[in-house]
Amino acid sequence: MPPAAQNELARARALASQGDLQQALALYKRLAPQARAAGFWHEYGATASRARQPALAEEAWDKAAALEPTNAELLGLIGHQFEALRRPEKALAYYQRAAAVDPRGINPRISLAVLLEKANRLAEARAAVNACLAIDPRDEQAVFFAASLDRREGNLGQSECGLRDLIATGIRHPYVRYAARYELAQALDRMERYDEAMKLLGEAKEIVRGLTDTEALLRAYDQSAAGARAFTQAQPKDVLATWASYFPERKREAIPPLAFLGGHPRSGTTLLEQALDAHPEICALDESPVFLEALQPEFLKTKQHSSQRLNVLRRLYVESILAEAGPAAQGKMLLDKNPSPTARLPIWLRVFPELKVIIALRDPRDVVLSCYFQNIPLNTVNVNFLSLERVARHYADLMDIWLTVREWAGFQWIETRYEDVVAGLEKEVGRVTQFLGLTWQPEQARFHEQSREKQFYSPTYQDVTRPVYQRSVARWRRYEKHLDPVLPALAGYCRALGCQ
Repeated sequence: MPPAAQNELARARALASQGDLQQALALYKRLAPQARAAGFWHEYGATASRARQPALAEEAWDKAAALEPTNAELLGLIGHQFEALRRPEKALAYYQRAAAVDPRGINPRISLAVLLEKANRLAEARAAVNACLAIDPRDEQAVFFAASLDRREGNLGQSECGLRDLIATGIRHPYVRYAARYELAQALDRMERYDEAMKLLGEAKEIVRGLTDTEALLRAYDQSAAGARAFTQAQPKDVLATWASYFPERKREAIPPLAFLGGHPRSGTTLLEQALDAHPEICALDESPVFLEALQPEFLKTKQHSSQRLNVLRRLYVESILAEAGPAAQGKMLLDKNPSPTARLPIWLRVFPELKVIIALRDPRDVVLSCYFQNIPLNTVNVNFLSLERVARHYADLMDIWLTVREWAGFQWIETRYEDVVAGLEKEVGRVTQFLGLTWQPEQARFHEQSREKQFYSPTYQDVTRPVYQRSVARWRRYEKHLDPVLPALAGYCRALGCQ
């Protein structure tokens, strides 16, 4: 590019980094006719993806790949971009292309294995891992993932041996160093070796703390949580009527029927979501980023929320959700399952007064323990899962908001307990289905059959590919001595939920 175009490109990058995506896209579009570098088109696609223009993103990334069809690193990066865009079929194709042009490449084959495992295509995932091991039998990622597949396939002893041998080598790969310990803890838990499992979890979390400024994340979380709690608890119980007077039904643009499924993470939201998604009239979204990444930031840009402004937000949300869901959403009720935005219920109800709210509940002690077992990417929410004390605090932050909001008059909500779902799926999920204005359908009892064919984004994707089981009910009792320091903080919530 000539110097003038280079200056324009620098400006586009600056605008994108500042979040001014539309202005950045306008500059990229103007520069596109003279762009011959794959890197430009990769950037263009990434900006379009952030701006929720998936068709433009796909066009740009395909152009980048066409310019450098033998660049395995670029093809792999585009695969990850498509995976983040929730286009697993395109991601899979790009990983396969990257592997084809780099016969010795470990990374594209590991990416293939991870994607296939999340889609429950375990035999294909195993083949991808075996291909990695054939290239390098000592590759840490491949050895780790082979042991992970052993656990998923029920070969717990083999998984333990592989992981212990790997840990003993002194792992260099940062992710594998802590992930191997998380994975081994899961296997030990299944083998009823609970003290050993907790020891491995402690080691894993200590490694994570050494890799990230967790204190900065916790400070950001505490500030946000305090603000959300203060705002919610300051509202009168008739606040929804006040908001509705400014945004009455006659001024609202029509949207498809919409429900929100929330609750604290690890409270059974994914199980409930899958049983509801099996209903032919429901399209459930598995932890879509649309609310947190698109709607909430736009809502918070101003305190002036006229009917016109709220309708803009409604359109933004619905168009983004429908684009993500695709044809499967046509003519159906939209169910947005996402635990974390439960703490932002006031925003939900301000923009969508007609929203139906489902809150999944579970014994708080089981919730805290289950969260502690999770190995998920750190952010200002999940950083709380690095200690039992912080998980208990996060539980209190979220549940206090729900216990406050459910006292507000004028919206439709229902609570459902995980323990009741696993004890009687048809009865409890049928009750929730009826709350949504629908009737129970027999295929909902066979949700796990449909789930096996899906690509999941929730960290609990492994649990909903088989029929309901009660192994996780009262699981906390096996770890009672480890939970002892946080039990007093949870006691009030246990009483409120009627837990024994």
